[in-house]
Amino acid sequence: MRRIECLNPGWQFCGPDRQWKAVDLPHTWNAIDGQDGGNDYWRGSCQYTRKFPLPAFDPEREQVYLEFRGVNSTADVSVNGRQVVHHDGGYSTFRADITDLLEKENLLEVTADNSVNDRVYPQKADFTFYGGIYRDVYLMVVNRAHFDLDYYGGPGLQITPTVSQRTGKVRVESYTNVKSAQILVTVTDANGVIVAKGEGNDISLEVPDVHLWDGVKDPYLYTATLQLRYEGEIVDEISSRFGFRTFKVDPKEGFFLNGRKYPLHGVSRHQDRRGIGNALSKAEHDEDMALIREIGANTIRLAHYQHDQYFYDLCDQYGMIVWAEIPYISEHMPNGRENTISQMKELIIQNYNHPSIVTWGVSNEITISTKDKEDMLDNHRVLNDLCHKMDPTRPTTLACYAMCGPFNKVAHITDLVSWNLYLGWYVPGLFLNDWWISFFHWRYPNRCLGYSEYGCEGMPNLHSSHPKRGDHTEEYQAIYHEFLVECFERHPYMWSTHVWNMFDFAADARDQGGEPGMNHKGLVTFDRKIKKDSFYLYKAYWSDEPFVHIAGSRYVDRPEQVTTVKVYTNQPKVSLYVNGTLLAEQSGSKVLTFQVTLKGETVVEAVAGDCKDSATFRYVSQPNPAYTLQKSSSNSANWV
Repeated sequence: MRRIECLNPGWQFCGPDRQWKAVDLPHTWNAIDGQDGGNDYWRGSCQYTRKFPLPAFDPEREQVYLEFRGVNSTADVSVNGRQVVHHDGGYSTFRADITDLLEKENLLEVTADNSVNDRVYPQKADFTFYGGIYRDVYLMVVNRAHFDLDYYGGPGLQITPTVSQRTGKVRVESYTNVKSAQILVTVTDANGVIVAKGEGNDISLEVPDVHLWDGVKDPYLYTATLQLRYEGEIVDEISSRFGFRTFKVDPKEGFFLNGRKYPLHGVSRHQDRRGIGNALSKAEHDEDMALIREIGANTIRLAHYQHDQYFYDLCDQYGMIVWAEIPYISEHMPNGRENTISQMKELIIQNYNHPSIVTWGVSNEITISTKDKEDMLDNHRVLNDLCHKMDPTRPTTLACYAMCGPFNKVAHITDLVSWNLYLGWYVPGLFLNDWWISFFHWRYPNRCLGYSEYGCEGMPNLHSSHPKRGDHTEEYQAIYHEFLVECFERHPYMWSTHVWNMFDFAADARDQGGEPGMNHKGLVTFDRKIKKDSFYLYKAYWSDEPFVHIAGSRYVDRPEQVTTVKVYTNQPKVSLYVNGTLLAEQSGSKVLTFQVTLKGETVVEAVAGDCKDSATFRYVSQPNPAYTLQKSSSNSANWV
């Protein structure tokens, strides 16, 4: 049976300074320079080495593999001086058979390269391309007869569940490296009780009275376990969780899950964070999911690349509807067509079994700087056809650049389409969102339309009593999202909406908001320590968890004696106390405003049922200059 050892500890790393030092994985050399917006951001080739002893295995009966979960963006791997694999693509799993190269003591060498080139995506985008071995590495000992390990990093099995009435049917296909193998399949429910079993490498099993995977309210999972019997002995075993669900997307009514209308409202996510870049631990993935769940999101766009398998597992576990995509972004590179195809194959093969995933994203903002438009369009058609061939159960989608235009050919290739629109931020006029959505739906009533990105910069240290577009204040970000969340309710036919972004993230080419190297559109700061006011706005609209929040609590010094205090809540009534005395009560929910007279330091407390929140405000004769943006690029899209 399989034996797996994690090789994360005990590496030597030679970085940009060409000095060797000890590191543990996951690791990136851009954890600092990729986040500070300076000229020291370095892209290039670095080396990792690690020694390991000969693993205990029987060379006559077993093989040894290396598995890499993510090396950005090109990897060359050698063992004892002999190359075993070259891999282009920084976000997917790849493996190599090293059995015949092993000695008593072994030297593993990995060259990771995130250099500028014209063939491996991404190369131009509004986020940092961290270099390094930033996900886990494993040593695997398997029987020579085993489930497939060599096909695009896949798990060796493909599970296709369907539902009719209350009966579930699941097709289980498996792939092995031997022809005469016997495959035993067992399906168990969430309690480990066997509900179906059979034999064969391509079989269909029936599960009566099936329990549906039903989104965030009831993300019920089954498990398929496969055993490989070869020459009378069980020699390998694999398993995968899956869920029974149905979904459809209707251009006039939006998204449906298990036969009922299920409006998709959620966020996009980048995987990096302050001080560690993209080299996340499971605990940090867990924290991200907990924050997304707290606001009541039911969908996540995992942008702009394949995310860690652990995070897709979390999406399955917590019922998130997922848009998964490849990093075919910003600029079509004719020499990169093969790479878009290989990354799409890896994305689908490695993630096919996840019930959370409902659509494959072909590209993002590809028309920003593309020169050869016909070649780009042809590549999109190839990718779209490839997705349909590899997975007929899921539709395709893409995210269009704001300037792409509703008539652009690229916007009409995939089954679904969404737009990255920042009307009210990069261009004036929040009302334009209503106009644009209505126009597209009128012009293309049979096209499923969504918003794949919308948002604006919000700095928790910048504030204003008269917020306006471009000031980067926390208050304008809140006003922007207040408008958009209501706007989408006026257009219930939209198939999905995704806030850009759940978290601030590194964008090495940016210089905005007084903090270069960052995109501050997140609802939560880069270090996950501050939930901005907009976070609580969405919690008021989407979450059932009782709460009350006083917005603007970081805006302490206020240059007006009568100030507006805004409260976000999902409770039906709020009482506001000023210095311990009841000022007023308001019924309603979501967004409530109160007029409060400031006298020196004034303590304000909002009470909604058992929920409380308080803030202290202070009247000042002049605005506090620390609340005003001092330095910002005049070009809002300066990463381009």
